[in-house]
Amino acid sequence: MINAKEMFDLSGKKAVITGGGGVLAGVMAESLIGAGATVSLWGRGRSAPVADIVKEMGEKTGQPEQVQGVTVDTNDKAAVERALKQTEQELGMPDILVNGVGGNLGKSSFIDADLDTFDKILKMNILAGLVIPTQVFAKRWIEASQPATIINMASMASYIPLSGVWAYGAAKSAVMNLTMATAKEFAPHKIRVNGIAPGFFIGYQNKDLLIADEAKGILTDRGQSIIDHTPYGRFGEQEDLAGTTVFLASEKASGFITGVTIPVDGGYLVHNV
Repeated sequence: MINAKEMFDLSGKKAVITGGGGVLAGVMAESLIGAGATVSLWGRGRSAPVADIVKEMGEKTGQPEQVQGVTVDTNDKAAVERALKQTEQELGMPDILVNGVGGNLGKSSFIDADLDTFDKILKMNILAGLVIPTQVFAKRWIEASQPATIINMASMASYIPLSGVWAYGAAKSAVMNLTMATAKEFAPHKIRVNGIAPGFFIGYQNKDLLIADEAKGILTDRGQSIIDHTPYGRFGEQEDLAGTTVFLASEKASGFITGVTIPVDGGYLVHNV
């Protein structure tokens, strides 16, 4: 008999979430902790000290013993190696990696795109956001013959271009491509690699781009165009990511799934006229 509670039980699992200070990363952390996992939040500590983020998460979940943190720049491979060693010493070997680092820096026409900024966005989303942590973790897991799960953060821009965010779109397309490619390479080692493609959620980076007046519920032109394009007629709510996160993290629930990216988008990708 299939036991649904056991299927989504992550007790004993240890997860690392990079970009741990972000809004969506926080929701994913909360969902994993709620399912029984212990979570290490990795962040640079620029928006807030990692210790403060850990404390807040412990208070929010009521499970302070199930969350810790490491200050690390995931664009630095040596720093990631040190952070993994520290995490392993404090929690034991992680068996879930959520690659949560990413984001965008502004909007422009293609011919006016600043090349230095373009390069920063590519490194943020591809190298820091996927390649470097995945290399370090997968090497350690393969050496230890440790089955594991990787969850990458894709985007609507992984599927179709969004206007004015050229580097971000290119990077997120690469995230989905690399999710498939690494899934094939790591499958013989029992390491699953999947992705989540959030639709439009309000976060620190895009709030001003989408909302003109929060108190009055007035959207910007871009925000309204997104709602008009989303069959569900709303932005994503943070909790909308929780179920998909736990599903992909659970070997019992999704153990034969690898190389896929699941849109959580309110129908944005199936909009038609």
